Amino acid sequence: MDRIEEVLTSLRRVIRATDLHSKHLAKTSGLTAPQILLMQAIRKHEGGTIGDLANDVSLSQATVTSILDRLEKRGLVQRERSTVDKRKVHACLTDQGLETLKNAPRPLQDEFTRQFNDLQEWEQTMILTALQRVAYMMDAEHIDASPVLDVGTLDRHMEQHKGGQPYNQRED
Repeated sequence: MDRIEEVLTSLRRVIRATDLHSKHLAKTSGLTAPQILLMQAIRKHEGGTIGDLANDVSLSQATVTSILDRLEKRGLVQRERSTVDKRKVHACLTDQGLETLKNAPRPLQDEFTRQFNDLQEWEQTMILTALQRVAYMMDAEHIDASPVLDVGTLDRHMEQHKGGQPYNQRED
């Protein structure tokens, strides 16, 4: 296998690992990686505002609001308007949300983050530089992306149907 094939195979493995892990999260917990990350942030900043949460998970407030809408419909989070400043809305996990989060698998980036942090600074810089160059070579450096290892839109609905089965029960 020549180097180009090796690079493309490695890229495909990263994409495939992300896709498989996303499907595993959906199948085992019915949640997406962004939903789990947001719930973790809510647990960490109990009563945090939507803006605080958006900053913590590096997503837009609009995306966080959309994810919160879905989590709230499932009874996993609740939003409360501030009694001090009516413009602010705080998010809290419900008991069901805490239990769901406790039993949910860890997002793929948690393991990546742990291993990346164990690398020497020069190794981290080398990886970052190489990935930035790959993004440039794929004309992708201007694509808006958040630091969430997941496929598809980050605020997607998990119960989208395909072939009559809910998303979290599909085999594809």
